[in-house]
Amino acid sequence: MLSQEDLKQIAAKGITEAQVETQLEEFKKGFPFLRLDAAAGIGNGIVAPGDDERASYINAWNSYKAGGKRVVKFVPASGAASRMFKNMFAFLNADYDEPQTDFEKKYFDNITKFAFHDELDAVCLKNEGKGIADLMAEGRYKDVVANMLEAKGLNYGQLPKGLLLFHKYPEGPRTPLEEHLVEGALYAASGGEAHIHFTVSHEHRELFEKKVAEKCAAYADRYGIKYDVTFSEQKPNTDTIAANPDNTPFRNEDGSLLFRPGGHGALIQNLNDIDADVVFIKNIDNVVPDRLKEDTVTYKQLLAGILVTLQAKAFAYLRLLDTGNYTHDQLEEMIRFVQHDLCCRKPDIKELEDAELVIYLRRKLNRPMRVCGVVKNVGEPGGGPFLTYNQDGTVSLQILESSQIDKSNEEYMRMFTEGTHFNPVDLVCAVKDYKGNRFNLPDYVDKTTGFISSKSKNGRELKALELPGLWNGAMSDWNTVFVEVPLSTFNPVKTVNDLLREQHQ
Repeated sequence: MLSQEDLKQIAAKGITEAQVETQLEEFKKGFPFLRLDAAAGIGNGIVAPGDDERASYINAWNSYKAGGKRVVKFVPASGAASRMFKNMFAFLNADYDEPQTDFEKKYFDNITKFAFHDELDAVCLKNEGKGIADLMAEGRYKDVVANMLEAKGLNYGQLPKGLLLFHKYPEGPRTPLEEHLVEGALYAASGGEAHIHFTVSHEHRELFEKKVAEKCAAYADRYGIKYDVTFSEQKPNTDTIAANPDNTPFRNEDGSLLFRPGGHGALIQNLNDIDADVVFIKNIDNVVPDRLKEDTVTYKQLLAGILVTLQAKAFAYLRLLDTGNYTHDQLEEMIRFVQHDLCCRKPDIKELEDAELVIYLRRKLNRPMRVCGVVKNVGEPGGGPFLTYNQDGTVSLQILESSQIDKSNEEYMRMFTEGTHFNPVDLVCAVKDYKGNRFNLPDYVDKTTGFISSKSKNGRELKALELPGLWNGAMSDWNTVFVEVPLSTFNPVKTVNDLLREQHQ
């Protein structure tokens, strides 16, 4: 099935023939659905600290940061903004010239409110000889949109979200990249330095670097810190082969194999390269203007405080196990910690002898840990927090997507639809062990949790394989804790009109 030319192409990407064969086999057999125990809720997998607890955890975080630990803010930022402008591309290609849909009318009725308005007005004037208001008065709405989306104007249809103008300020508009620089200074700086890492696409890396070079000094002055901003790209060896509907390799017009990016799960490799004690993870488009950042900062510190408190306890237990000098009561205490605080249950744990119990406890305590903010479910699309059976028979907390759930299982679908919370991608991660060594994160991926989706290329149908998602199967074998955070901390921008929401004005 694979020719010598294919093998050369595969090797050039740093992928093995065996990996490609495995992926083609996965297209044939698909991925198993996950076995669910329950949707997580308050008191059953989700904690909601009160005011006193919150203050105590924030203090714990500030003390931890003061101890010279390395903290990194990790921002997946490689996605192009094209989906954000889907409705406006449709308008550009429509057989009418004036806004018809509610979406189009809202966009034009509020065009002066967008942070990019003045830049768009300037490019319209340059390219069309008239500003936005005059073009609209003449019914030339499509010229306005073309200047927003196309290369002759702002080129927003091709740029990444991180470089679009999102928010207005008296001193000038800001991009999401800049908002993340500010956030980094407010909750992730330690030792007078904020380490921020963006994962970007190869084609946009130079633009990101340029923007950082332009803007960093001003924010460093404002917050009295130094910035260390780094970038990485998805690795070619995380691309996955595409298949035809009959599961044979999909080939380009020139006969070569088609490989596609493996989705955000590929970023576990990038995360694995980060040298840090604690890593904050948050999507590029979930940012708010300064006037609304207080909740974001408070709850980021809360999540981090819970993380380092739990980690300190796990480390203390591991050191005790290392001594070999512990009582059965102390083992019972560790079991309660793993089951209650880390929400990892083993149904047959009572059957284990003490020696087996120590092996089990060591395995569960000595692994990466994450504390994830979850928000009340208000119908936004996205995965949710569940108690799920793992490969080793334990039940623990996982973030699941709807595609991982068997739609024919009525009980599971009820759990999914009645779930009280969902995942806003708000994670704080501890990625070193109790001896200060970095965990090898790919070892903790559940490879059976990939996704298969239908796509097309040049009008031809294909099947695409996505790796286990970064916060789904890629972190399956981590210790996971869910904490309720307010909806005010979740303000993603999925469409251009989301920028008109009060939270982005």
